[in-house]
Amino acid sequence: MLTSVKNEKVKSWRKLKKKKERDMEGKFLIEGYHLIEEAIKSDWKIEEIIYQTGSDIETDWKQCTLHEVTDNVMMAITETKNPQGVLAVVHKKEINSAKISRALLIDRVQDPGNVGTMIRTADAAGFDAVILGDGTVDLYNDKVIRATQGSLFHMDIYQANLKDSIDQLQQQGVTVWSTGLSNAAYYHDLAIPDKVAIIVGNEGDGVSPEIMEQADQNVKIPIYGKAESLNVSIAAAVLMYATVKKA
Repeated sequence: MLTSVKNEKVKSWRKLKKKKERDMEGKFLIEGYHLIEEAIKSDWKIEEIIYQTGSDIETDWKQCTLHEVTDNVMMAITETKNPQGVLAVVHKKEINSAKISRALLIDRVQDPGNVGTMIRTADAAGFDAVILGDGTVDLYNDKVIRATQGSLFHMDIYQANLKDSIDQLQQQGVTVWSTGLSNAAYYHDLAIPDKVAIIVGNEGDGVSPEIMEQADQNVKIPIYGKAESLNVSIAAAVLMYATVKKA
């Protein structure tokens, strides 16, 4: 049992709260029974599982390295106010999406709840990939991970330069839609492309002009009430579900 927050192993876990350390180590932390089970079911490599004294251990966790820790150590590692008492160290995956017919591109969205919710919705809508552009919150931020509710482990999600990604998608025959008001058509007035990528942008500024210019079509969502705009994750959900090709 690990009892001290000064233990070197505990220190290494705490460092993973920082993006710089996650990038250097190629690892990240997840919290809670559901996320650990989703990671195991999705064949992500779990390096070790950390559990608080008295917490239940699932049978399939015994294939992993287990570390029991005291309450004070768990509180030093966890990022949640009411932790479930279980965490895991997971290795990042190298993602290379060669074939994409549905993708969500996220430009400089900084709220982790929004990004995690969009990833979860993209998974639910059957999208192939989510591409996080420069300036977007880190995928492995603890709040992003929690908001994905495990969808992080179900689909291809990666950080990339959006200009390069748009070029590559267009070369593959993917039609790129950008959200925005300039020269935009209402999404419901357009034919749904066989392959489509949707770009959504920063909560305050929207999609950057240079990214928007690369799109094949700018689209907008009608506002019937007095609200000035929709939350970016809601707008993304409307457009992703609107472009789903029913079997």
